[in-house]
Amino acid sequence: MNSHDVQIVKLEPMRVASVYAFGTSPEEEAWKKLVAWAKPKGLLITEYPIFGFNNPDPASESSRYGYELWIKVNSEIEPDGDVRIIEFHGGPYAVIRCEVLGQPANIPAAWQRLLNWCKINHHKLGYHQFLEKFVTAGDNPDELVLDLHCPIIE
Repeated sequence: MNSHDVQIVKLEPMRVASVYAFGTSPEEEAWKKLVAWAKPKGLLITEYPIFGFNNPDPASESSRYGYELWIKVNSEIEPDGDVRIIEFHGGPYAVIRCEVLGQPANIPAAWQRLLNWCKINHHKLGYHQFLEKFVTAGDNPDELVLDLHCPIIE
């Protein structure tokens, strides 16, 4: 990986709506919940970025784990049912693009490359949330592209 493959960005604080799923394919379940809630509100447009992350991470002894999705929302959006509102404080990140394109194994491989890049380039890991920003999404996993956000300390 070249240095120009990684960008250092600062995510500004944002208010997000959060949905959560736990199971053997929680990303899919969380996505369905998010779409069911956000689509009628007109939130599935680029003005409202979507981020996701494992919560908790998969454990080697179990195929079940959690996945949480966040969508940026304005101050008029209120909690609703299973949808929580969270104030994210933002922070600095090292970011790399991951073209999943129907190959889920591309995600952990890209995370490993990004973590190695941070170590080689002397970026200490931050304590804020690791995030996967959805660049392209939808019902077709063959088109999925993510920007992986690794928290760093500046």
